[in-house]
Amino acid sequence: MACEVEWIPLGDIVNLSSGGTPDKKQPAYWDGEIPWISAKTLTGDTVTTSNLFITEEGLHAGSKLAPVGSILLLTRGSGLFKRIPLAIVNAPVAYNQDVKCMTSKVATITNEYVFFALKALSPELTNMLETTGIGAGKLATDRLLDMPIPVLSHDEREKAVSFFSALSRKIMINNRINDYLLEVGEMRFADLETRGTLSKTVHIADLPHILETGKRPKGGAASCGIPSVGAENVKKLGEFNYSSNKYIPRTFADNLKKGRVNGYELMIYKDGGRPGQFIPHFSMFGEGYPYKEFYINEHVFKLDFGDRGLNEFAYYYFHTPYVMKWLETNGTKAAIPGINRQNIEELEFPDPEQESVQDFCKRIQPYFTAIFRNCLENKQLQSLRDTLLPRLMSGEIDVSKVDLTQLTNNHLADC
Repeated sequence: MACEVEWIPLGDIVNLSSGGTPDKKQPAYWDGEIPWISAKTLTGDTVTTSNLFITEEGLHAGSKLAPVGSILLLTRGSGLFKRIPLAIVNAPVAYNQDVKCMTSKVATITNEYVFFALKALSPELTNMLETTGIGAGKLATDRLLDMPIPVLSHDEREKAVSFFSALSRKIMINNRINDYLLEVGEMRFADLETRGTLSKTVHIADLPHILETGKRPKGGAASCGIPSVGAENVKKLGEFNYSSNKYIPRTFADNLKKGRVNGYELMIYKDGGRPGQFIPHFSMFGEGYPYKEFYINEHVFKLDFGDRGLNEFAYYYFHTPYVMKWLETNGTKAAIPGINRQNIEELEFPDPEQESVQDFCKRIQPYFTAIFRNCLENKQLQSLRDTLLPRLMSGEIDVSKVDLTQLTNNHLADC
C-alpha cells in the first residue's frame, strides 16, 4: 500500500528564529521564573521544564520565548551528529543561540505534523550534517531550510498526527505516573525519618550483601552482542539513554562471573567527572527493562542485599543528605573522582530488622514494578513510532488504509 506524497522545502513551510543568552555577569538576568533551554538541557521529545531560569529582564536583554506547540531544534553541540535533539514545547520556554525555534506558516500544516516529519527524516538529516563540510557539531541554517520534507494529503496528515500524538501522549503519561510514584515513595521514606523510626543503624559491611562491578574486554566495547551498561546510564530510576548503547561479545559475557544485572539491584555511579568534583547518582532496573539480559561495566557498582524490598529501600536511603555527602566527600579525594568498595561498606545503614524498614519494603515494591513496566511499554511504543514514522511519512504505507490502533496492539503483544 502506498500513497502520494509531495516533497516541499522546509523553508516554505516554517518560520525559523534563533534565541540568545543573557549576559551571565548580570545577576538581574538570572534565577528568575522563565525556563531557559540550552544545548545541555534540550533532550527528549517534549520540553516541559528546565534547570536554568532567567528573569523578564534577561528575556528582553538577550533571549527569546518559544510559544506552546512550537518546535525546538538543537543546531550546535558535540553530540549533534549522533542524535538530532528535536522537541515540541509544552510550556513557554526561553532558548539560547544554539537552539532554533520553528513554527508553521502554512495554515493547513500543523507544528505537530512538521515535528513528526522531521523525526521521520532524522537519519537523512544526520547524514546531511555529516557531509556538509561545515565542521562537526554545527547545523547550517540555510541547508536546513532547503531540506525537503514529506507532505501527505490533508486527511492523511490528520490521521498520522493523531496516531503519533497518541503514542507520544501515552509515553508522556507513563513518565508522569513514574514521577508520581517516585515522589510518593520519597514522601513515605521522609515520613520514616521524621518519626525517628530509623534510629538503629548498622554498617553495610555487617549486612549480607553483594557489591561488585562488571568489566569489558581489552580494547573496549564491541559493536554488537550483549548490552553493557556504563555510568552514563546510572542517573535516575526510570531513565535510560539507548543511543549510548555499548556491547560485549556473547563469549565474553558467558565467562563473566560478576556484573550481570538480574533486576532490582541498586546501581551506584562509581567513578567519573571532573577533577575535584564527584556527584553521586543511583538507579535500578527490572522487569526486563532496559534489556532482558545485560551487564554493567567497571564504572558501576551493583549493590544487592538479597532482598528486593531492601534494595528499593536503599535507593531512597542513598539519596539522603548523609549518604550523598559521604560519597561526595570520599569521591573527590582521588585524582580521578570516584568511590571504592570501602566507601560504601563503611556507610551506616538503618537496621533491616526494624519493623518500620520491613513495612516500607513491602509497601514500596508495587511502585517499582509499575515504574519498570511503564518504562518497558515506553520502549516498545518508541520502537513502534520510530519504525512506522519513515514509512508513513514517505508514503510507502498508505496511512488512510491502515488500522493503526490494531497495529499498535499487535506490536505491544509481540514485544
